[in-house]
Amino acid sequence: MLGKTYDSQVCSMARALELVGERWSLLIVRDALFAGVTRFGDFQHNLGIATNVLASRLEAFVAAGIMERRDILGHPRQAEYVLTDKGRDLAPAMVALTHWGDRWAAPGEPPIVYLHADCGGEVRADTVCERHAPIPAGEIGVRPGPGMPAAYLANRRPRRDGAP
Repeated sequence: MLGKTYDSQVCSMARALELVGERWSLLIVRDALFAGVTRFGDFQHNLGIATNVLASRLEAFVAAGIMERRDILGHPRQAEYVLTDKGRDLAPAMVALTHWGDRWAAPGEPPIVYLHADCGGEVRADTVCERHAPIPAGEIGVRPGPGMPAAYLANRRPRRDGAP
């Protein structure tokens, strides 16, 4: 989708950006997740996106398993695009990105608030330690995970701060 792959990056974030890193992509997912939009014409109307760009993004989402294309019964030339579990799993990232935008990019108060459908409580995106509950971003570290190729570890340059 980006017109570029990140083959040299050993990073799940880079792989995710290959699928959803273009701005229209995130707005399409936003409308599908939180506004229930499923039809091509509704995405186009709500976003003002060019039809060729929208068609390309939706096709890529279907190919990646983020959305499923379903024919609308009784309307053989119409379809709807429905998020799969893989697509719905983007919700926490979307909430986190929105909260960041509320803090650093919004001109005033948040324009939308995410709510728990069952009780009406506000939904937040927090960084949570499995042992200590929420923690500040400055306390997040990294280490190689089980999917890190040994060849990458052998060829990387050490960090200046001595961290792995």
